[in-house]
Amino acid sequence: MRVVLKTALLAIPRLSPCIFLRTPTIFLPLLTRRPAKTLLRTTTTSFRTSLLAPMSTHQVRDTIELTTLEKSIFDRLLATLRHFQLQTQLRVAGGWVRDKLLGKDCYDIDIALDNMMGTEFVDKVREYLLSIGEDAQGVCVIESNPDQSKHLETARMRLFDMWIDFVNLRSEEYAENSRIPSKQTFGTAEEDAYRRDLTINSLFYNINTDAVEDFTKRGIADLKSGKIVTPLPPKATFLDDPLRVLRAIRFGARFDFTLDEDLKGAAACDDVKDALAAKISRERIGTEIDLMISGNQPVKAITYICELTLFWTVFTLPAEYVPVIPDGSERFCISYMENASSLIHLLGESTFTAEQRRLTLYAALFLPLRNTTYSEKKAKKIPVVNHIFRESLKRKAKDAETVLDLHRASYKFLSLIPYLASDEDIQAVELGWMRDLIDVPVSSRSRVITGFLLRELKDFWRVALLISIMLHPIDINDSEDADSHLGKRRDLFNAVENSITKLGLEKVWEVKPLINGKDVMTVLQLKGGPVVKEWLDKAMAWQLAYPSGTAEECIEWLREANSKRVKLE
Repeated sequence: MRVVLKTALLAIPRLSPCIFLRTPTIFLPLLTRRPAKTLLRTTTTSFRTSLLAPMSTHQVRDTIELTTLEKSIFDRLLATLRHFQLQTQLRVAGGWVRDKLLGKDCYDIDIALDNMMGTEFVDKVREYLLSIGEDAQGVCVIESNPDQSKHLETARMRLFDMWIDFVNLRSEEYAENSRIPSKQTFGTAEEDAYRRDLTINSLFYNINTDAVEDFTKRGIADLKSGKIVTPLPPKATFLDDPLRVLRAIRFGARFDFTLDEDLKGAAACDDVKDALAAKISRERIGTEIDLMISGNQPVKAITYICELTLFWTVFTLPAEYVPVIPDGSERFCISYMENASSLIHLLGESTFTAEQRRLTLYAALFLPLRNTTYSEKKAKKIPVVNHIFRESLKRKAKDAETVLDLHRASYKFLSLIPYLASDEDIQAVELGWMRDLIDVPVSSRSRVITGFLLRELKDFWRVALLISIMLHPIDINDSEDADSHLGKRRDLFNAVENSITKLGLEKVWEVKPLINGKDVMTVLQLKGGPVVKEWLDKAMAWQLAYPSGTAEECIEWLREANSKRVKLE
């Protein structure tokens, strides 16, 4: 198979003569006579500055304060031990301990057992509950699945309407070319702690003794100093399970912690990058990336990926494509994403839903790749962005389709922005993507064209508008800072949004057509086919131009328009 890729990474649409990059003080126009490497070099400082910021001290509690719900759950488990005279130590592991010490709520309780399997203990809990007249809810067993980070069988049950997972403490050894442990045995709590990904995730809360246990002797210290460290040497830790590289990045971004220098060196080395590509399923990589994009610090997370030279390992290109994408181009991607995130914040978080925000950031991240395509043999050209979503990240097809639709729609919105922001009348000849407006009054063209675009985008029209606003040229004054430029783009967004609201188009896709295909076939004596769709579009254009019109008036217009067409023929 021969793959040919048409590189248009930095291609800019005719209507948008510049893009901008966020630096500490300015946005840089892309159209410049300077070589790409020179332009990219100007952004390096901002990335390194953000990643090398001094560590801050984080507030960490000395003890764990249980909620009433947590105390009730743990009391039932301890009562089970007493009832059966079990000598088992019950420890809550990992994230729950970390979050409780940081004063954060957590509803994900994983309990590690020192001398029995999870299924055995759950059976005991169920038997005890029945003996005191309570029902055992939702008891189930989750089979081991390494691709889902489940190396051992896990037992699960509901206590007081909260899911609890039970698994035994373990010690693991990994095969050379797999993240599936080649050997698993019962381990001590200390062995279990050292096999975990990060010191901050290696802490235990011993339910029996009501005490926090820090077997690595640095989990609490790293929480307080805000540092991401592996319990064992980082390279060995990552080679055992390369997914830990992305988890380290995700937790570093989530808590605004600093990555340990040795950890960064190991994460960026070729052996670890090769292992990440070879041993970890693309589904798991995609899940980690999606958690980063959906998290509270998506830009920081993807910047870490870039800084650790993992960008093209994660966002892989077609297999047989030899990259001609310029060095450092990933920084353009992150610059778009950073500015999209900043605009969302400036516009107000309530402007977008969580799902819209997630896809906005994806669309912005891959915006510099929007014109880059590849072909397999004689197949049609395929967008590289489609390959990244479907093959590199194995995300759902709908995500890829939405982002590609947003990229395509940005061209249309770009051509509308000058008119919507200034209330000028649109000349149809200027819009190559919608010229058939002969019967639409000039004064109604803005409403008609914008209405069609919003009916296509539906709830995502604000997302498409934001992407277009980032591409739209803005007058740049060298004396202004980055915040001023962002403010101008926010003001432009608001102006267009207000214009759309003023036109009554905010929910135009919910407007029901006055006539349907059957009406068109009856009035025009058609038997069906593409021509019916054409006339339905014309009828919708009439309806958008005359929002107070009735179905009868639309049908009458339909007869007259068809009569004119017949005469012209």
